[in-house]
Amino acid sequence: MDFGLSPEQEMLRDTVGRCLAETCPLDHVRSCSETGSAVSDQVMAALHDIGLTGLLVPEVHGGLGMTLLDAAVVAEQLGRAVAPAPFLALSVLAPLALMLAGSAAQQAEWLPRIASGAVRFGVAIAGIVEERDGVRVRADGGRLTGTALFALDFAGADYFIVGDVSGRLHLLAAASTGVERIALQTIDTTRSIGELRLTGAIAEPLADDGGLAARRLRDAGRVLLAADSLGAGEAMIEKAVAYAGEREQFGRVIGSFQAVKHMCAEMAARHEPCRALVWYAAHAFDTDPEEAALVACHAKSLTGEVHRFVARTATEVHGGMGFTDLLGLHFWFKRIGFDRQVLGGPERVRSDAAQLQGLTATT
Repeated sequence: MDFGLSPEQEMLRDTVGRCLAETCPLDHVRSCSETGSAVSDQVMAALHDIGLTGLLVPEVHGGLGMTLLDAAVVAEQLGRAVAPAPFLALSVLAPLALMLAGSAAQQAEWLPRIASGAVRFGVAIAGIVEERDGVRVRADGGRLTGTALFALDFAGADYFIVGDVSGRLHLLAAASTGVERIALQTIDTTRSIGELRLTGAIAEPLADDGGLAARRLRDAGRVLLAADSLGAGEAMIEKAVAYAGEREQFGRVIGSFQAVKHMCAEMAARHEPCRALVWYAAHAFDTDPEEAALVACHAKSLTGEVHRFVARTATEVHGGMGFTDLLGLHFWFKRIGFDRQVLGGPERVRSDAAQLQGLTATT
């Protein structure tokens, strides 16, 4: 089967790439990191200007009505630029939650506001992937109690989509009584993540579908994290190859040494197959729901392992310079580390894949 991006998707990729090249150079990423800001207003404004806040929102609600594969194309470019801007929760998971489980009235109220940039959403569904130390969120009579860990696109969010212990999704105003917001520090300073401590906070439930919508959000999130890692890994390979062609040692560029050639070739050989898998996983999400969860697991587990290798090897090609802030490789290195673990590391994701295929018992 021939599979590739359409001309429109290639145009989207190029448009986003040019936008980020202009608004998100490495110096800007470094400046945001130094000031402790995981959200760049400059980058957010540029992405909004090209309509990315409403990427998945149906046209009837003021969005572009595009697919998860389109979103994966965008995520790849964001990873490539290590862009400090919310996208995964704000532009993908929150609209999907409303489209999958929201009532007609909820969709009419919230989707146009997301598309226009009038509100910002975060998403807290880590509890449906795996429970940590008994921490969970319970819903009772329209109120949420408990702790929601690892809320995505946390900083500046006006509302959150929160998953409870049953897998049902709820729409929660960040300013509600009974909501304590705690920003968490991770290795990746270009991403905003936090914790919600809830004590009887009033929330608006979405449809009770037995957790199907929450599982679909998990799958979409895994695919988008894999796509982001794909872009970050490609950037690191390109930087390693360029450095190997410039750096001289013993009177020769180091790229002429067989050992360095092998390191660069091995990175490319492992990285390239990930691209087709990520694209297919995004395509399957919209066209083959029965297969979507499994290929999302495959995409995330493979990219998690491959791009950890790429991040380490690209840094080694740079030698001692690879560990300095001057070249900024650590931004991509840490981004890949974040993508690898959020919504399940490779071990957890492979366990889920085994359960989906009936190879192990459901936990």
